[in-house]
Amino acid sequence: MKVVVVDYGSGNLRSVAKAFERAAQESGLAVDVLVSEDPGDVRAADRLVLPGVGAYGECRRGIDAIPGLREALETFAIRQARPFLGICVGMQLMADTGVEHGTHQGFGWIGGQVSSLTPADPALKIPHMGWNELDFCRSHPVLEGLRLAPPPHAYFVHSYAMSVTNRDDLVATADYGGPVTAMIARDNLIGTQFHPEKSQAFGLGLIAGFLKWKP
Repeated sequence: MKVVVVDYGSGNLRSVAKAFERAAQESGLAVDVLVSEDPGDVRAADRLVLPGVGAYGECRRGIDAIPGLREALETFAIRQARPFLGICVGMQLMADTGVEHGTHQGFGWIGGQVSSLTPADPALKIPHMGWNELDFCRSHPVLEGLRLAPPPHAYFVHSYAMSVTNRDDLVATADYGGPVTAMIARDNLIGTQFHPEKSQAFGLGLIAGFLKWKP
């Protein structure tokens, strides 16, 4: 199995790749993990991971600056419907728009908008950084076999969050002065606002579930 972690200058790539390598090894899966910006590698992948660190608009511009990359992502995830995981801003880019420092177009794969976090409790700091308990709205095949009771914790670092248009696309939330979208999914697409590569045993289990998933 070939897993490609998409490199478009967003950072945090090696830690994501290492987490995938470890999850594959612990699960007894034969997986080659490649960090690449090459659209040819994207098209040849069996599974695709789009990480994201930084501002929404900057991440979108980073993708658009690499000739053929946006089209390769669209072909892989939408036209060919192969397994796709977006992490943090990589998840947010699946939305219709993001309004961080202006309005920016997303991929439009899962209806929604990305806007600034506004906790009801003014004492809560932005960015939302640290461990938070996950509240699952529904099941998903990637979560099969994972221990969800008591609720697991995952690691977040973000100042903006996605609101989904269709609640059926929501898998999990976290409470940070109100519900915050933590995980979304539709068909072959899945996204996490939290960082599974930093979420210890739960995160590695989720990555292993993604590697085994056959949407």
